[in-house]
Amino acid sequence: MALENKLGLTNSADLAREEERTSKKKAVDLFENGILDKLEPGKFSSLQVIHKYLFDEIYDFAGKIRTVNIAKGNFRFAPVMYLEAALENIDKMPQSTFDEIVEKYVEMNIAHPFREGNGRSTRIWLDCILKKEIGKVVDWSKVDKGDYLLAMERSPIKDIEIKHLLKNALTGDIHSREIYKKGIDNSYYYEGYTAFKAEESWR
Repeated sequence: MALENKLGLTNSADLAREEERTSKKKAVDLFENGILDKLEPGKFSSLQVIHKYLFDEIYDFAGKIRTVNIAKGNFRFAPVMYLEAALENIDKMPQSTFDEIVEKYVEMNIAHPFREGNGRSTRIWLDCILKKEIGKVVDWSKVDKGDYLLAMERSPIKDIEIKHLLKNALTGDIHSREIYKKGIDNSYYYEGYTAFKAEESWR
């Protein structure tokens, strides 16, 4: 069954394809139109803007805090009743060093504030913080899918692996369209979306 959506699609494969095509185009627009540079790095309100921009044409819940409990595999994300308090705490977390930024990213992943599309929007959000605070971004094309998913799965208990993985993929080439678009493609690949390239999605 497909998630309820604005397109009226009931087949989950059709929805996944349309979601990838539309939201990848929007992800490119975020960069091209300078929207990301106007956001306050590290704030949940900025993540809401990113999520709403990516998914607004597809889901009514775009940019809205989820109202249901969700899990992935055996891991349960923050319960709805504690979610707003968790997000307030994340807003206050320091973000002046690479380690602090990744710790904040891990906490936001545990919060998983949206019904769908958390990983894809939060990786863009993470790069916004890194860009502003330390003048770097992650070159996601250098981060292996299996290594990343395993490191993220373990990160609530031990964040050393994800820190190591992301630190080795940092680049100072923060204005490169190429690195950004390859990053979007990789970010979507982690979630199983491979039908379109970011470059193609807006042609």
